[in-house]
Amino acid sequence: MKDVTQILSAIERGDPQAAEQLLPLVYDELRRLAAQKLAQEQPGQTLQATALVHEACLQLLDPDRGQDWNSRGHFFAAAAEAMRRILVDNARRKRRPKHGGDRKRMPLDAVVLPVEDRFHDLLALDEALTRFAGQEPLKAEVVKLRYFAGLSVEEAAACLGISPITAKRYWAVARAWLYDALSDGEELGSGK
Repeated sequence: MKDVTQILSAIERGDPQAAEQLLPLVYDELRRLAAQKLAQEQPGQTLQATALVHEACLQLLDPDRGQDWNSRGHFFAAAAEAMRRILVDNARRKRRPKHGGDRKRMPLDAVVLPVEDRFHDLLALDEALTRFAGQEPLKAEVVKLRYFAGLSVEEAAACLGISPITAKRYWAVARAWLYDALSDGEELGSGK
């Protein structure tokens, strides 16, 4: 993983070949994280893991943005944030009437109208997470790394430079806050 940090430094210095060297090293892990995140989305998701990774990489490795990567953990935290923004933008686009956002999907054999599940509503989660980040930015980063990047508590702690015990505590507080904010009776992720 030292190679990843060195390549990220080369990207900062403007080395045009560095991005080509980085993608093979991180692509499989980013694709696994994207697939994991997309598996948590509502059925009917048209965005594929490959497309999500490619879009995130385009944003992350854009030379005009002048990203400053401190470490592999910082890169993956930024990747998680980029994926979150892409998914939220996609959800907003789908909500527009032009894209059928005012229509409800139903299986043909459904007898009863489905109950809308607010927890799985990505826009509601994004709004709640944005409010939470205004109050508790570090705890919100733990949520982004755990929920959107699929990292374990230990991996999230390493990315943020905090102890795993602190990360577990932050995760518990964040889950409780988001549970209350979403108030639909379901918890965010597992407690592990």
